[in-house]
Amino acid sequence: MIRRALRVAEPLLLVAVILAAWEFLPGALNIKAYLLPAFSDVLSAGWTARSSLTDYLWITSREVLLGFLLAAAGGLLLAVLIYGSGFLRRTLYPLLVALQGLPKVALAPLFVIWFGYGLGSKVLMAFLFALFPVAISTLGGLAGTPAHLEEHFRALRASRWATFAQLRVPYALPAVIDGCKVAMPLAVIGAIVGEFVGADEGLGMLIQSAASSNRTDLVFASLLLVTVLSFVLYGVIELLGRLVWWRGRAAA
Repeated sequence: MIRRALRVAEPLLLVAVILAAWEFLPGALNIKAYLLPAFSDVLSAGWTARSSLTDYLWITSREVLLGFLLAAAGGLLLAVLIYGSGFLRRTLYPLLVALQGLPKVALAPLFVIWFGYGLGSKVLMAFLFALFPVAISTLGGLAGTPAHLEEHFRALRASRWATFAQLRVPYALPAVIDGCKVAMPLAVIGAIVGEFVGADEGLGMLIQSAASSNRTDLVFASLLLVTVLSFVLYGVIELLGRLVWWRGRAAA
């Protein structure tokens, strides 16, 4: 119990120290407020703009969740196809790696031209940022099934589908969850990048607009909200992973 309390208290203490330094150092070092506002000024700016921040948080969250869900479904499908077919492994896998190597920020203006300033271009950016970790982690999980268990299923004359559904998928689930945990914050980044390039709403647009007006306090307030959004969504994936683990133990 004490050890668990310490695990919770340690990161909270670190956050408290960082926030305290943020509050007092700008004044102590005579840093101009437009360069680095005190934490209390950031909170004040966020409270003043709470209506806009709340509306834009919902818009960005929707873009992130849609992009992530598409990336999760697409990544799982790609991994299964690549794992199950030698031809697709030789063709799709290099394309997947090449897609990951593309500078996605440079693609954002094209998406705005093709899909406009609305939801579609932001969802597509979130999708592209999040796709690769889900696909690669799932592929590694499918390939990591213990050989002796595969031999056991073959000895039982299990069909290929039964082996996949009852052996490979359960063993791949932890890797799938890990890939989703990496992908979720990347989906947030993708949506924000899309809003930077072309949007008339969303937290990314607000950050860019505030920065152009030297409203550094509002920039930091928006960034804090983006950080909280990433942290909460990551926590949801972490919780789902633990539920899967608990169910696996109960079934065992």
